[in-house]
Amino acid sequence: MGYDATAYDDVEPRAPGMYFLRDALDCEELGVTVVEADDGWEGMEHDHADADHEEVYVLLHGEATLTVDGEPVALGPGDAVRVDADSTRDLAVTADGSKMVIAGAP
Repeated sequence: MGYDATAYDDVEPRAPGMYFLRDALDCEELGVTVVEADDGWEGMEHDHADADHEEVYVLLHGEATLTVDGEPVALGPGDAVRVDADSTRDLAVTADGSKMVIAGAP
C-alpha cells in the first residue's frame, strides 16, 4: 500500500496531550507529534544530536514559548520554528486550548 492513515487522537498519548504518530503511520524516517495542551503545560528540555534529527514546530492554535539553546521564542498561531539537531529545546504552552504539530527527521 502506498500510504498509511490514522487520526492523532486514536493514538494512545505518550504523555498528557502528546500524540506520537510515527509508529501509527509506519514512518521510517519522519517523526510527527501533535501536542494539545493548556496554559502551564511544559515539555522537557532535550536535543536530538545522537540521531542527527532536526525538528520543525508549527503552532496551529493558542500560544507557546519554545526555548532554543536558552533563547525563548514566542509563538502565535501559524508560527513555525526549525531547530537544529544539536540544539536544546524546551516547549511551554502559555494559553489554554493550544495545538501544535512537531515534525522531525534526520
